[in-house]
Amino acid sequence: MTMFMSRAPVVSSRFDDWPQAVKSILGFWFFYLLTVVARAFLGHDPLTVLENKALTISAGVVLTFAIYGAIKLLAGGAGLRRQALVAGISSFVAAGALAGFLITADRYQDKPHDEFQYVSKEGFQVTEVGDQTRIERPNAPPLVVSYPHATDLPAYEQFRIAADAMVVWLFFFVAWSAYYLATEAQAQVLTAQRRAAEAETAAQAAQLQALRYQINPHFLFNTLNSLSSLVMTGRTDRAEAMLLALSTFFRTSLSLDPGANVTLAEEIDLQRLYLDIEKARFPDRLHVEIEVPQELEQARLPALLLQPIVENAIKYGVSKSRKAVVLRIEARHLDDHRMVLEISNRLKNGGREELPAATHEGTGLGLANVCQRLDTRFGSRASCRFGAMTSGGFKVAITMPVETNA
Repeated sequence: MTMFMSRAPVVSSRFDDWPQAVKSILGFWFFYLLTVVARAFLGHDPLTVLENKALTISAGVVLTFAIYGAIKLLAGGAGLRRQALVAGISSFVAAGALAGFLITADRYQDKPHDEFQYVSKEGFQVTEVGDQTRIERPNAPPLVVSYPHATDLPAYEQFRIAADAMVVWLFFFVAWSAYYLATEAQAQVLTAQRRAAEAETAAQAAQLQALRYQINPHFLFNTLNSLSSLVMTGRTDRAEAMLLALSTFFRTSLSLDPGANVTLAEEIDLQRLYLDIEKARFPDRLHVEIEVPQELEQARLPALLLQPIVENAIKYGVSKSRKAVVLRIEARHLDDHRMVLEISNRLKNGGREELPAATHEGTGLGLANVCQRLDTRFGSRASCRFGAMTSGGFKVAITMPVETNA
């Protein structure tokens, strides 16, 4: 019996961002608290002011959490427009609830005992203390006026007071909602960018991994066939050399990290191993020329960058031609801290025969992979050109910056 095990999918909660929401809510109201504290200590009774505002802040914090809950429950996972609509309606309701709460709580709150004295236009001495106003009148006893609680006023007056307070708190709740939605939108954009980057990285890694383990079946079959022929004809020394080159090539290429950068000298050495094997297969048809200046040997480039081009040069150039073919790898230093790598094949004795050596067919990744890796590594600083040469044959020219640091 075969058993299959699968991992349960991870279910994301609507309230995954609650830590960020808590921080923003407490941060907004803490800032408001700082302004309240600064205002309270300008008077003579700061403790009463702070006690009254503590009730306001507590109610405001609860209502802000309610707005957050409404956004998540009614518009969680929806678009920004719907979230903004829910946030606006919730802010309006919360502002009205806070205004009504403060009118109701006015009866149970003490008035600050700050004393204000001034002379009215009529010449009366006016003293305000708490919820009482004392007016000193000439030749008359002082007149003491006590302010009623908000709940003792007519309904229309209560509505006007509540509307004024509601406007103030509406702006506060809307400001928090706008901040929260902006941070959430930014988080969604960053998440999308991260996922896109991860997807691109995974795709590139898979592509590089495919390149790393890409073993042309025809190449392997033909190499083994050549080995068999050498052994059967008694040329064991050449067979042994070819087998050693084959094992060294596979060991080196499979152990190399294709996502890393290597020096040009290391890349050329790997291509020499590959070409030594191919020269054993085509001793009369394949001629190799490699010219790399010493000052460019330490220039760094993506590993295995040249492998698909050289493979195509053999498959479409040498193996399909009955004449001797020269495969040339040349590096040249340009004046603007760049270098050009040229891989070309041509008939040794001249001729205009076309050798489509660098097409992206056959290897699966081929030249398209080379160009993509160049663009990923160097961007617009690199270029990849290819095509038939006027003198016959085919050439791939890769231009890239000369970088010697790892």
